[in-house]
Amino acid sequence: MKVKFIGGAGTVTGSKILVESNGIRILIDCGLFQGIKPLRERNWEPLPILASTIDFVLLTHGHLDHCGWLPRLVDQGFRGKIYCSAPTKAIAKLILLDSAKIQEEEAEKSNKAKYSKHEVAQPLYDVEQAKKVFALFKVVKTNEVVHLDAEISAIFFNAGHIIGACSIELKIENKTLVFSGDVGRDNDALMYPPTKPKKADYVFLESTYGNRLHLISDVKLELEMYINNTVEKGGTVIIPSFAVERAQMVMYLLWQLRKEDKIPNIPYVIGSPMGVSVFDIFFDNLKWHKLSIEECVAMGKMFTMISDYKDTIDTVYNKQPKVVIAASGMVTGGRVLSYLERYIELPETTVAIVGYQAEGTRGRKLLEGAKKAIIYGKYYQVRAKILEIEGLSAHGDQKDLLNWLSALETNLKKCSWFTAKINLQMSC
Repeated sequence: MKVKFIGGAGTVTGSKILVESNGIRILIDCGLFQGIKPLRERNWEPLPILASTIDFVLLTHGHLDHCGWLPRLVDQGFRGKIYCSAPTKAIAKLILLDSAKIQEEEAEKSNKAKYSKHEVAQPLYDVEQAKKVFALFKVVKTNEVVHLDAEISAIFFNAGHIIGACSIELKIENKTLVFSGDVGRDNDALMYPPTKPKKADYVFLESTYGNRLHLISDVKLELEMYINNTVEKGGTVIIPSFAVERAQMVMYLLWQLRKEDKIPNIPYVIGSPMGVSVFDIFFDNLKWHKLSIEECVAMGKMFTMISDYKDTIDTVYNKQPKVVIAASGMVTGGRVLSYLERYIELPETTVAIVGYQAEGTRGRKLLEGAKKAIIYGKYYQVRAKILEIEGLSAHGDQKDLLNWLSALETNLKKCSWFTAKINLQMSC
């Protein structure tokens, strides 16, 4: 057996783990690299093996850094099955379409404004390429055995993190390999605690927050304070947010604050089509989260849900104080840029960063105090107040990860690790 890390090693994005055994090749996740330019450029590189020789993809969840390279994989010849949970299939379809549209739009704008170094800017993949992935999805139920081969089977089990997220137990060559995917928090307000693995010879554990603990902070109080202070100045609060889980978490907290009459009765806007669609997925998959149907309905009534771009422009130019939640979470694309073009130069604006900002992203630069922001090739003076709200991460921290490992009944075997340029390889 061979296990090779093609992504998600040395960086937190681009997750791809290749497992090879007796002529069968399995890819655990197929994510997009995000962040600084050298990382993004890796998205254009082919895999170290032919995509057509991969038999299966096992998808832990629908975040872009775990599923966003699937259109490239299919375009390069992959024709196998992509196994995942029902919510992950729904979310991955939204994520891939949104990613493709953003890349098409940015390539088009780059070509019109001529701010690309390439003679003709091309998207990494387009909408039609993204759609070709959909027919390969195969939904699996949690805690049921999926037979991939006569001697290879997999079981998906709840990982918390976001709706539909799973860890994967792979039985292969009489060994049990557990791939954590992204592990959620034990005390998440929306997601159930992740299921702990009990048996494993090898565990492949994410470690985004493996060396630290989440700050203990009163997120509701911070939101209350920032919104009230901004509205008193006649300003707008813009919350760049990942459309999956983070947007719904912020919605939940704002709903709680409104019920307690701690924030004003102003427009609260979900400003991206994907954020609206993901909320619909919460309605369709009640067993995957803690909210009842009645709570989902009540929470949804508080927000103006915007999908049409014309409505986005109307909202952008409406001078009334408001709170806008819009993707992308790292301010790298999406509708949030339309709001920032209008509001980032206004000193009464507050931009509240509520998620991890990878190195090189526009969100990270804003947090680091950038005085100018480049949006679609144009410079904008950053006069808005840039604030960070910590404590909303959907990743488990060091304590959560150790707790996730605590139920193992077997001693893990040791592995030898080899580093070669951007790849890591393990021989078991």
